[in-house]
Amino acid sequence: MPFDCFEKGSKVGGNWCFRNDNGLSSAYDSLELNSSKTETQYAAFPMPRDYPDYPGHRLVQAYFEAFVDHFGLERHITVRTEVTRVGRPDGGTDFDVTLGSGEVRRYQWVLVANGHHWSPRWPDPPFPGHFDGRLLHSHHYKEPEQLAGARVVVVGLGNSACDIAVDSAAVAARTVLSVRRGAHVTPKYLFGRPIDVANRPLSRLPLRVRRLVGGAALQLARGSITSYGLPRPDHPLYAAHPTLSSRLLAALRAGTVTVRPQIERLDGSRVHFADGRTEDADVIVSCTGYRVELPFLGPELAVAEDLPLYRRVVDPDVPDLFYIGFLQPQGSVIPLAELQSVWVSELITGRVALPDRDRMRRSIRADQAETARRFVAAPRHALEVDARAYRRGLDEERRRFRVSALP
Repeated sequence: MPFDCFEKGSKVGGNWCFRNDNGLSSAYDSLELNSSKTETQYAAFPMPRDYPDYPGHRLVQAYFEAFVDHFGLERHITVRTEVTRVGRPDGGTDFDVTLGSGEVRRYQWVLVANGHHWSPRWPDPPFPGHFDGRLLHSHHYKEPEQLAGARVVVVGLGNSACDIAVDSAAVAARTVLSVRRGAHVTPKYLFGRPIDVANRPLSRLPLRVRRLVGGAALQLARGSITSYGLPRPDHPLYAAHPTLSSRLLAALRAGTVTVRPQIERLDGSRVHFADGRTEDADVIVSCTGYRVELPFLGPELAVAEDLPLYRRVVDPDVPDLFYIGFLQPQGSVIPLAELQSVWVSELITGRVALPDRDRMRRSIRADQAETARRFVAAPRHALEVDARAYRRGLDEERRRFRVSALP
């Protein structure tokens, strides 16, 4: 089907395009996949066999460019073009899409795929007191040289926090990792295999059994998380977005990264922690996540930040506007975005249909209740899904609502 794709930067790749000239990429020099290549690749275009298990951002960027070349997509993609507004004309059913040049184009369907890792979420409320040093969000961290010789406090225990803490330890005068709550930090390999590949046989087991088996395997492979100086997690395994970092675990063992609890207050160059200890700091790096922002959507199309969407893709009230890749999966988002795109193409061409609005709303409420039950209550988990369970659900959706099967 004919389509146009607009990209603000001069290249494809989005977040994986290091120093993207659209100014929105959160990639840093040491960034690599946190899911293995076999669990990350598009089904329609596997990653090269000679890629490592966890490719770095340069290889991922090259993979996206090869994808574009393979399918001849370049002629459909207009680079250096920002979309400033998407809205409906008065009384109209189509969408007016306004470009940065002021040009307005009209479309019957719109797919929103601008990602949700580009608008920094700072600590809220801010830490009490004042800080004389430099406040940096992980979004603006690019290379270790930014931290050379400094006394650094890294806030958070997600994947970016782990990477940045280890980068800092190699060049900084001192590196402290401030942790508000514990996490099940796991190595990237389990018994010699990428951990998501090793865990694949568990995917269809009941969650309780998966937690028992997965926890036992982690205990054997990694030992107790508290032996690394990290707090014991207050939630069960798989109840939060996974933190994978063999590098951090090694740095904690080596003593090059020091763990402290959450920051209680700031006082000039002094950082006071909840356990009463203090540290002198020159830089505080907040690895506190991102906000979901869709600044180009007109008010008549706006949705809440937690995106209450049917199958995480469709607003029941605007069934011709689709959201692709707005997931925080336990697994990789890339093959899920591919499957969402297949489903949307089937909806557009009439091969499948959506259920009625009431049924979609009931499904959204059930999905939100399951998210609240399964995952830790935090803004970053509003979009959390189990990748394999989500895939099975969307495949079932495509089978159930095929137009040929409808009465």
